[in-house]
Amino acid sequence: MKLSFIGLGSMGSAMAMRLVEAGHDVCVWNRSSAATEPLVAAGACAAASITEALERPVVFSMLSNDAAALDVFSAENLASAKPGTIHVNHSSLSLDAADELSARHATAGVGYIAAPVLGRPPVAAAGQLNIIAGGDPAHIEAVQQYLDVLGKKTWNMGPTARGANLVKIGVNFNIIHAIQALGESVALVERGGVDASLFVELLTSSLFGGIAYTGYGNAIATKTYRPAGFTIPLGRKDLGLVEQAAAEMNITLASIPGLREVFEKALANPELEGADWAAIAEVSRES
Repeated sequence: MKLSFIGLGSMGSAMAMRLVEAGHDVCVWNRSSAATEPLVAAGACAAASITEALERPVVFSMLSNDAAALDVFSAENLASAKPGTIHVNHSSLSLDAADELSARHATAGVGYIAAPVLGRPPVAAAGQLNIIAGGDPAHIEAVQQYLDVLGKKTWNMGPTARGANLVKIGVNFNIIHAIQALGESVALVERGGVDASLFVELLTSSLFGGIAYTGYGNAIATKTYRPAGFTIPLGRKDLGLVEQAAAEMNITLASIPGLREVFEKALANPELEGADWAAIAEVSRES
């Protein structure tokens, strides 16, 4: 099977490389062509255009936001795909974008699976992602062999793309809370003269042993925010997706205003530019 991978940021590049290294015939495309070079050197081919990339029967994508996904997968571009093509979209998108893309793909006769992922680039490179899938079960089954290369488990969230995107929004909301809770508690104990690393070790060795607490806790304790695995602007985007979803579901999430303020302060701090989103903890430290 010939595959395409569209969108070669840090996550997309790691995922595409994983498919190449597994021996698959992968053609890659990115708005900035320089990102294709390492993959071509590893054995991939570079598509000259998005329409060329869409000529392959299975297409994967990892784009940064709604605007990028809606632009690349326009009705015009999708019309160039052959009937029966399946597109697996790994981006974290809003529910509105999920619905719009589902409709566009249906009109074009292209199968559409939303498959946002949990994990950072090193996890992607190791094929250990958790993949949240939503779409036609037959389409998911058709691409499962490739999802098994990319992830350690595929979580099937039902027959609609929006279901998978909603779950990813909910997961990211929990991560934001974990980072903020760590930032506030670290600021509290540090102010009292307690070593932050020792405090985080206590948390992660007792009640909070999850990946979010160990990874982000250590980053916050040591102020190790670079290189960024996920930036503050992307985190603010994901918080916005939570706000949009909550409005659609007619549910009030009490923590939203405070978290929004924290992100705005972090974004306004030039010293945090380019830092990992764990650096929102510095807002609590400086308050």
